[in-house]
Amino acid sequence: FKGPIQKRKKTLLFYFNIMKCASPMVLLEFQCPTTQLCVEKCPEKFMTLVKAYANKKDFDYYKNFCKEGVTNTMVKILRLGLCPSMLMPSKPFTRRCFPALGQKGGVITVGNISRFDDGSGNMRDAKDLMDGVKNATVVIEARQVVMKIFEDYTHSWYWILIGLVIAMVTSLLFIILLRFLAGIMVWIMIVLVILVIGYGIFHCYMEFASLKGEAGSNVTLQDLGFQTDFSVYLQIRQTWLAFMIILAIVEVVIILLLIFLRKRLLIAVALIKEASRAIGHVMCSLFFPLFTFVLLAIVIAYWAVTAVYPFQVTVTVLLLKVDCSQKTQQPQDFTSSPMQTQCPDSQCLFAFYGGETVYHKYLIGLQFYNVFLFFWCANFVIGLGQMTLAGAFASYYWAFVKPDDMPAFPVFSSLGRSLRYHTGSLAFGSLILSIVQIIRVLLEYLDHKLKGAQNKFAKFLLCCLKCCFWCLEKFIKFLNRNAYIMVAIYGKNFCTSARDAFFLLMRNMIRVAILDKVTDFLLFLGKLLIVGLVGVFAFFFFSGRVKAFEDTAPNLHYYWVPIMTVVVGSYLIAHGFFSVYAMCVDTLFLCFCEDLERNDGSAARPYYMSSTLHEILLFFLQNWKRAKLILSFRFTGVLNINCEA
Repeated sequence: FKGPIQKRKKTLLFYFNIMKCASPMVLLEFQCPTTQLCVEKCPEKFMTLVKAYANKKDFDYYKNFCKEGVTNTMVKILRLGLCPSMLMPSKPFTRRCFPALGQKGGVITVGNISRFDDGSGNMRDAKDLMDGVKNATVVIEARQVVMKIFEDYTHSWYWILIGLVIAMVTSLLFIILLRFLAGIMVWIMIVLVILVIGYGIFHCYMEFASLKGEAGSNVTLQDLGFQTDFSVYLQIRQTWLAFMIILAIVEVVIILLLIFLRKRLLIAVALIKEASRAIGHVMCSLFFPLFTFVLLAIVIAYWAVTAVYPFQVTVTVLLLKVDCSQKTQQPQDFTSSPMQTQCPDSQCLFAFYGGETVYHKYLIGLQFYNVFLFFWCANFVIGLGQMTLAGAFASYYWAFVKPDDMPAFPVFSSLGRSLRYHTGSLAFGSLILSIVQIIRVLLEYLDHKLKGAQNKFAKFLLCCLKCCFWCLEKFIKFLNRNAYIMVAIYGKNFCTSARDAFFLLMRNMIRVAILDKVTDFLLFLGKLLIVGLVGVFAFFFFSGRVKAFEDTAPNLHYYWVPIMTVVVGSYLIAHGFFSVYAMCVDTLFLCFCEDLERNDGSAARPYYMSSTLHEILLFFLQNWKRAKLILSFRFTGVLNINCEA
């Protein structure tokens, strides 16, 4: 305030030295390392501090762009950095003062001159300002996008929560319907997935057709480049054409898979029915992923705090000097440094983390160690959840009289057994997986460090290693999952269980491909259906395409922000519910294979499987033996049928 009532209207931001923004580090830190001041209007003429100080009228004008507390002592002004070293003609842009750059006779000018005194006696070309202006503009645009996204979240967070609650209710309702109407729900799910994707193709085509003839709609994405206003992309025909092609490919792939797997779908549906019965007897298993989520949140929070802590010990600052060379120095040494007397206008500003301390040489290694421990703890928590669910569902399968022979609380009983007897197996399995994952992180680190290398063979070798370890990680995850199931069933150690699970799966490789993976595909379609339904609803609500929601929907800068948040959140919620189904199917499948090898269905060794799974067994064995006989006849020309067959 200027006086008791009159308010000073300082609505523009002025940079003391815009050329400081020319550093590439500005784009990483999103901060120009120069003093920034709020002013009423931008400077309109060239003026240096030294020349303005000699004239009282000019200095009074100059003080409008200085900090408060400016005195008539030149030494104090320089030492405290109260004023910029120079002013140049500027124009407001996005509420910032930028040099009024122009072009005169093919030469870049500021105002009407191409060279100027930078305040320290050096003559600079106007083109030197270009990089600083460009970087500052990028930082401003990025900050504006982030602020708009943040504002969108503040205006729509409760609607996003409502969308996620709808996704949770839809997933839970879908699971409950699967419990009682598994066969019907699977076919309804397949039809709805095809219809939802088909509607997406139709909507993209209508948008593509409606933009025909519109001005600027034929611009290509390559010519458009990156735009901070993402709604611009929706006004281009090529965007909707790309969406339509992607959805059409997904639709064709799903239809072809359903055609080729039409006979196997009946077997998978029966397996899902059995999984629904198991979940019906262990309903609390649907909410067990919440326990795993809480443990993972604790692990992530602890890792984040541990990762940031070493940086608090090794802070380094950069001493920026207007007329002196830049030099790094510890913050505690700045006040006693002789540099202050040698360069009075020096400032103590943040530069980077690190520094020549006792921790610096070990910092990278400590961070890799911290990441390794994070992988180990996270894999341990995930393995604990898998083993707990596997033990609960295995108790259902191996109960001869269901559910009378089951424990009273299957999930809690299985969790207690896992924590009491099998923590060593969980730790060892997660350790193997974590070693492979940290090797992948090291390979990515090397790839980043060697990005500028010109050796083609080294790049090829590194790419091959990354691919191999990616495949190895997927294999170990698959093996660990099945090993935990065997540990939950028999209580043996990890290595023995992993060996038994591997050879059991190898002996039943065809069943794995036909039963287990087809069931996983159907469960994936269920997740896709829930995400598609909630995503379509969120699109029509937040975009205002439906007149009934025009007054209810919030006013947003980017309506895709809440839509993408709801879609991603819906997928995570649906994945949490369906992961219980997937674990149930995998456990029942392994128990099914083990039951086939241990028992023969006689009175002495009866099957533990239910009548539904027994029907699957008969159907599968009849078709498999028929296929073996046909193959034997084709390769040998002789149809040999033994007594057992």
